[in-house]
Amino acid sequence: MLGLTQQQMADLIGVTYQQAHKYEKGINRISAGRLYDIARALGVDVGYFFEGLHSDGHFKATEQQRTLLELARSFTNIPTRKHQDAICHLARALSEVPEEPTEDAA
Repeated sequence: MLGLTQQQMADLIGVTYQQAHKYEKGINRISAGRLYDIARALGVDVGYFFEGLHSDGHFKATEQQRTLLELARSFTNIPTRKHQDAICHLARALSEVPEEPTEDAA
């Protein structure tokens, strides 16, 4: 969802590209410690990987999750790094909380 390559993910969690590939394909199991490393690298809680397991088996993404996935897919399809950087800059700018106007500004 973040648009990371297997090599980038491998670098983040400190394993080889081949090992990351085996994790992704389910060839090798992921230990609890490694899962913790992966969660930290992605900036999520370990519980993120288990969300929806207590349900009826049908995962239902929230509207925000669907939007985020669509955004990630669209972002990874942008062919120009310069344009990707511009989108990142725009997102950071839009996410900043504007300061309340002071009485002097009026």
